Formats: sequence, structure tokens, C-alpha cells
Amino acid sequence: MPLKFSANISWLFTELPDFTQRIYAAAAAGFQAVEAAWLYDTEIPELRRAREATGLEVVLINTPSGDVKAGDLGLGAVPGREAEFKRGLDLAVQYARALNCKRLHLMAGRIPVGSDRAAVALEMETTFVQNLKYASDVLSKEGITGLIEPINTRITDPRYFLDSPHQAASILERVGKQNIKLQMDVFHWQIMDGNLTQNIHTFFPLIGHVQIAQVPGRNEPDSAGELNFPYLLSMLEQQGYQGYVGCEYKPRGSTDEGLGWLKDYWTHNK
Repeated sequence: MPLKFSANISWLFTELPDFTQRIYAAAAAGFQAVEAAWLYDTEIPELRRAREATGLEVVLINTPSGDVKAGDLGLGAVPGREAEFKRGLDLAVQYARALNCKRLHLMAGRIPVGSDRAAVALEMETTFVQNLKYASDVLSKEGITGLIEPINTRITDPRYFLDSPHQAASILERVGKQNIKLQMDVFHWQIMDGNLTQNIHTFFPLIGHVQIAQVPGRNEPDSAGELNFPYLLSMLEQQGYQGYVGCEYKPRGSTDEGLGWLKDYWTHNK
């Protein structure tokens, strides 16, 4: 079964200044869906008009970062910020409901500046588990799946709390909710652990969304790098992955110029 792809418009079509324009551009390029990190600077009616005009599905948005100026990158695992996490979740649900988006990335957040990872790990994990259980109950009423995403701490964000699929799987086991799943970005997984074949097989039952980018440059899948994307995409097909594959990468030139790999995939899988 051929895979479906969504354009992450926080990364693609950034030649255009606002998200609504990028939705139209994604549709013109042949995408059937879009996703984004944060859409909260754009009014819901504008986004909804663009979605309805193009017929694109909005498949994923993130919960709010928190106080960006203070260095927040999500609040799910940050002790003492539970009330802010819940307010951010409410805002994310408001956008998701309006856009008929069925997946929310519940961002864990960063280890406090000056803290030792090992020293705060237990408290942060406990906070994360409690917040995820709360989110599960909220999202179940909306038919939305919550996702947690390991982000590598070697290149992208040294202080991010959730950094490996193994850690995420352990947390999901503690949460024990069917509508909270694992978001697999192969860019982060490769940097932190490698062993993608075995990890995809091991964690596939937990996966609720997939994102892709080449390593180490985080560019198009057909750019020079460590990952063999024809092999990885074929593996996802063989596993029977039914969701969207999010294109969350940094184009080397214009977005359209870098879509040759995807157009080739579409041509060969008509």
C-alpha cells in the first residue's frame, strides 16, 4: 500500500510569509495533507478557509511552547507548570477541533537550566505521565490522538527531556492510554540511537505518526546523508503503516525544487 505524505508547513514553503499561503502552495504541489508545529499566530477562520478551499487534511499540530522568550519548548514534563500545560492543551484542542485535526503532539519540554538530567528525570517523568493521562481524557472526548516525540539532544536540543524511543515507550507504558502514541521522526531516532530497522520493528505498534528528514543536514530525503529512504519507506509500507508521513525537513533551495524525490514516489505508486 503506497504511503501518504503531508507537508510540514513550518518547514516547507517558507518562501511564503503566512501559513494560509503555504496551505495553498502545498495543495498546488500535490500534497493531500499538511501539518505544522505552531499555528497559533494565525486566526482560526483564516486557516479553516484555506483548508476548506484546498480540501487538504490537517493531520498534526503541536501544543503551545509556553514562554518562548524564557526558553520553553513545551510544558508537558515541566514540574510546577501543570496549569499552563492544561491551558495550552485547551488552545490546541480549539484549533484542532476547528481544523478537524486528529493528532496533537504533546510537547514534553526542556530540563531546567543548570539542572542535571539524572537528578530531575524522575520528577519530570512523573509530571509528564500525569499530564499525559489528563490529556488522554480531554482528547478522548474529541476523538484526537495525543503524540509524544523524542527529540535528539546531540544536535537539535541538548536540554529536551524526551530524547529516545526507549524512554518514550517506557513513559507510554506508564500512561497506559490507547489514544496516547509515539511520534517517530527518523531524523531524531537516527541521531540518538541508529538501529532504525530494529527500532521500527520493535516500536511500530506504538507509532501514531511518522516524520522524515535526511541526517545530518535535515534536508530532503534524497540529499546526501546517512539514511536510505527507499529502504525506510519500503519498510513502512511492509509494516502496513496507514498514517501520513510528515515531510519535516529544511529544503536546500526552494521547496518545489526539492520535491523531485516525492514526485518520483507518486509516479511509481499510482
